[in-house]
Order: sequence, then C-alpha cells, then structure tokens
Amino acid sequence: MTSIHDVAALAKVSIKTVSRVVNKAPNVSEELRARVQAAIEQLGYRPNQSARRLAGGRSFMIAFLYNNPAPGYVSRIQMGAAWRCRDLGYHLVVEPLSPGGEERFDVLDRLVAALRPDGVLLVPPLADDQALLDRLAQMQLPCARIAGSAPSPSFTISTPEQAAGRMVADHLIGLGHRRIGVITPPPTHHAALRRVDGFREGLAVAGIVAEEALFVPGQFDFASGIAAGEALLALPAPPSAIFATNDEMALGVLTLAHRIGLRVPEDLSVAGFDDTSASLTSWPPLTTVRQPLEEMGRSVIDALAQGAGETPEFRFTLIERGSSGPPPQG
Repeated sequence: MTSIHDVAALAKVSIKTVSRVVNKAPNVSEELRARVQAAIEQLGYRPNQSARRLAGGRSFMIAFLYNNPAPGYVSRIQMGAAWRCRDLGYHLVVEPLSPGGEERFDVLDRLVAALRPDGVLLVPPLADDQALLDRLAQMQLPCARIAGSAPSPSFTISTPEQAAGRMVADHLIGLGHRRIGVITPPPTHHAALRRVDGFREGLAVAGIVAEEALFVPGQFDFASGIAAGEALLALPAPPSAIFATNDEMALGVLTLAHRIGLRVPEDLSVAGFDDTSASLTSWPPLTTVRQPLEEMGRSVIDALAQGAGETPEFRFTLIERGSSGPPPQG
C-alpha cells in the first residue's frame, strides 16, 4: 500500500510538505503543490483520514441539516455540496429533520458528540431559525447558510428573491394576464416571502390591483400546490395564470389542471420557482426561475472548508418554457 513516505520520495519533498498539500494548507507554492499532487495521482495515494484528523484537529466532515419539504431544491444543493466536499477531501453528513424541526437540537448534539463536524450547512427555513443559529454560535461551530436573513455571524449567501418575483410578474403580465393567482410560501421561509413582494411590485407597476383572494398560502410541497390550486380555480372569477413560489407547488397545480381537464397553457398558465430537475421533465415543461442551486451548494462548502472570503453574488434567471402563454380569449 502506498504511503506518505512514497509520495514524499517521488515528489522529492518532505513528509510535512505532503501533509500540508493533502490538508489544503496555505503558504504552499503552486510549483510544490503541483509536484506533490502529481506524485499522489501517479501512485494512487489515499490519505489516512484518521491521521488527518489527529494531525489537524479537524474531522473533515460537514453536516447538512435541513427540514425543507421540497426534495428537488434540497437534492440539487446537496449534490453541489457533496461534489465540492469530495474535491476538498471532506465528507458531507446529511441529516433530514421533521417539518417542524423539533428534534434539531438533539440531532445537533449527537452529531457534535459523535463526529465533531467542522461546520454546518443550513438552507431555509433552518437558515432563519434564530434559536438554532444561537446554539451554533454558543458551540462555536462554524455555520454557512443559503438565503438567511435572521441576524447571525455566519457566512450567508444572499439571494435576489424580490427581483426574481418581479421577473415572474413582468413575464405573465407581458403575456396579457391580468388575474394571476399566487401560491405563497410558508411564513418560516423568510427569503421566499420576498418573491411575493417582488410580484406585488410588478402588479403595481402595471397598474393592476392586488386582490388578496388571489394570494393563497402553500406549504412548499406538492400536495399544498394542488390544494391551493383548487382554492384559486374555485373562485367566482378564477385566475388565468398561477405563480407558485416553488416548483413543487407549481407541479401540483399542473397535475390538478390535467386532472380537471384544463389545458396548459391554453386555459391556464403556470409558473414556478427554483428550476428543479422535475420542472424540465413535467408536461408541459415548467416556466420557472432558475436558482444556481448546485453552485450555491459548492460555495457554502468553500466557506466552511477554506474560510469565508468575499460573498458571491448569484443571478436568478427566468426560464420560459411551455407552461406559460397568453390568456384564453373571450
């Protein structure tokens, strides 16, 4: 079995230098780093993780805690995070929590006792769970979060939610829709609520009065999309388009439309948010807002594994597909 001594001999460096390269330590010249890496690849060397932990006082594990009910959103962030962990020699430990997250402190305590993770990754709604953020700060456990707005010293990726909500409003209004239903996020998803603010802004700019009956709460899951869609379409004057503030709920509306015989987009336009994998494979494919979810997952791992640098800015993009079109005539 190849050892660190073999790598050092081939690269003509000290064992300490090999260790520093393996552990991604700073202050190693690019020439030395490239030489050691070439030797590692040539020999097929795999570092002993236990030795790495003992030498650096780190576990090389990052915990991903979530209670978001949208699997498409979570899985894309997890994929980006997992790939980046692999690049950096880390392991991602994933812990799903119940929708209410009541057991989150027990899960966190067990994780720290058993694995001593080097950091924690949070996505909404846990990204705004003040009690959890306070506990992490008390434990001095580094945290990185996506779309968090609650006060916290943690590394946070801010997202342009309001501007994206405005994009959807502009798109549907531009197609000619004037009665548009909106399925709103759960109140715990603070960042996503700004999507609704942006949508209302778009209505106001177009001179369209926001009717409160057209704003129906959802739970960010498929079933609540169906339920909210039923409520909207049962109105005396139903909307000609529905904006669901995530793809899971939008897919519920699509399913409902097919079930009751509405054609999409001829009878009803539907738009979502996130650009999850299912949004492309639905029929018709879903108009949605693309979040660079995998890239966001990679960025939070960089912050936890390598130290927070400049916070990246991510662009959201409206993806126009077959689920949106002009309203029915007559």
